[in-house]
Amino acid sequence: MLRKIYLKKILISISALFALFLIYLIPTENRELKNIKSEVTYIDSSVETNNIYLLDSHNMVSLTNIMVSGEDIETKAKDLIESLIQGSTKEDQIPNGFKSIIPDETKILNLKLENNILKIDFSKDILNIKKDLEEKMIEALTYTLTSIDGIDGIIIYVEGNLLNKLPQTNINLPSTLDRNFGINKEYDITSSKDITSVTTYYVSKNNDDYYYVPVTKYLNDDREKIKIVIDELESSKMYNTNLMSFLNNNVKLLSVEQLEDTLTLNFNEYIYSNLDTKEILEEVIYTICLSIEDNYDVKQIVFNVNDEEIYKSVLKSIE
Repeated sequence: MLRKIYLKKILISISALFALFLIYLIPTENRELKNIKSEVTYIDSSVETNNIYLLDSHNMVSLTNIMVSGEDIETKAKDLIESLIQGSTKEDQIPNGFKSIIPDETKILNLKLENNILKIDFSKDILNIKKDLEEKMIEALTYTLTSIDGIDGIIIYVEGNLLNKLPQTNINLPSTLDRNFGINKEYDITSSKDITSVTTYYVSKNNDDYYYVPVTKYLNDDREKIKIVIDELESSKMYNTNLMSFLNNNVKLLSVEQLEDTLTLNFNEYIYSNLDTKEILEEVIYTICLSIEDNYDVKQIVFNVNDEEIYKSVLKSIE
């Protein structure tokens, strides 16, 4: 009996060794390829990320990103709208420190894209929002959906009726909403004539993570918009305690040139975060590029220092 058990164990051991031997006879490249194929199987190519504008802890509409599914524009748009609805199935994907703004139980009754304009029909539940968040909800919807390539503006309906006025604040809405509507609006005007609107992106912080907050300021200023943006980003001009800028106070925008789809900015050396290494902070590049994207119709931004090119940025959301 014992002999049979030992013989059985020996046969099992020999079989195992033989199997291992056969595995190692397979060329290394084939084994590695097999492993790669098994990993690729689990990648969902239909899932990607897209910009979304959510409320931060200061109730400011802020830029972050979220995973979206689907390849066509309408599917992406529907996915993002559902992420903006409180209590939706997408709520668990909202990054920490942010919250959705559209009232819960809001339904998307219809959604259709025509000539780069997205028409959305909501249930009347969308109007069940606090008065102080009514305009911010429109801003979040407009900026989120126009961040999708192929959507230039949106038209909002409520149960088949065009939403042309917010019922609580009595704010009139244009029939087609785009980024000219503004976001986190501030007013610094002394006259009703020659009013310029400029959107500037600032930095804010949630725990150890930085994110970006756009502010549209209305002012009497006829300067080039990028000059106003740089002026606003100088940290000495900051007044909102939760917003920051990493732009050096001594930076000077020496010249601006727009040639077809390219905007070239020429700075002095103080654009560098370190004069020895000649590096520019990522936050400085992002605040400037995001601000330009909202104020100019360009595809590329070139950063020069004393007329020497040091950085080039391609705006991905503009085709």
